[in-house]
Amino acid sequence: MSLQWDDLRVFVAVAREESLSAAGRRLNVDPATVGRRVARLEAAYETPLFVKSPTGYALTDAGQRLMSHAVRVEQSLQEAAEEMVGQTTGLSGQIRIGAPDGVANYLLPQVCWRIAQDNPDLDIQIVALPRVVNLSRREADLVVAVSAPTAGRLTVQKICDYKLHLAAVRWYLKKNPPIEKLSDLKDHMVVGYIPDMIFDKELDYLNEVGVERVRLASNSASVQFNWVRRGAGIGIVHDFAIPSARAIHKVLPEDVSLTRSFYLIRHADDRRLERMNRFAEALCEGMRQEVALLEEQA
Repeated sequence: MSLQWDDLRVFVAVAREESLSAAGRRLNVDPATVGRRVARLEAAYETPLFVKSPTGYALTDAGQRLMSHAVRVEQSLQEAAEEMVGQTTGLSGQIRIGAPDGVANYLLPQVCWRIAQDNPDLDIQIVALPRVVNLSRREADLVVAVSAPTAGRLTVQKICDYKLHLAAVRWYLKKNPPIEKLSDLKDHMVVGYIPDMIFDKELDYLNEVGVERVRLASNSASVQFNWVRRGAGIGIVHDFAIPSARAIHKVLPEDVSLTRSFYLIRHADDRRLERMNRFAEALCEGMRQEVALLEEQA
């Protein structure tokens, strides 16, 4: 059959959104039309491209193969557009960033706001997920992560280091037993990650400092931070988040001081896209400056 980009565009949208209705909203097309276009592709190839389940549309093996070709076509069209239009002025179009919810809540809003101010024709979307964002399915155009992947056709760039400390609000510390050493934490309400939902070993903070029981647990760093800032307990928090809640006070900073790193992860083929290169440069520089500023205030 003769493939048309318009058909592939619908297929790609369903693959990324995992539903006809979400793909329709993304494309501004009626979901029934999306369904008919997918059915037409499947009929033309004489094979199912998706499996429908209670959680949505998932790619079959044939769908995965077509997706890899479709993404390359998409990238080629983006490259052609850049070469024809040029990128001598501001950035434009839409760029989606995936990130863990801690960085998505306490760093990216102000960084992306400044980039958007400098580029009026650019739309920025932040996908905040307490898990690894799937680049191969194009859940995002680029990802901020806390560890560097070792597989896949990806480019990895270290952005910066950041620090974390044990912390609690002052009124929690005043009304609970004193904390003079790590073993004193056994008498406190400890806040942290749900142990079996830690999606990256770099987030296993409490195990690193020898805490065995987490009484208030969430897979979200933001939920944990809100417990701490409300005086519910004591936990490991990002230094860059502390300025947003002035009552938070570092605890045993000499004994518990963790350093982690942020990495920017992109598709290897995106290195040819000047637009993405320029955005990545602005994002990394903005994050470095924001981390330095907020940690100085912590």
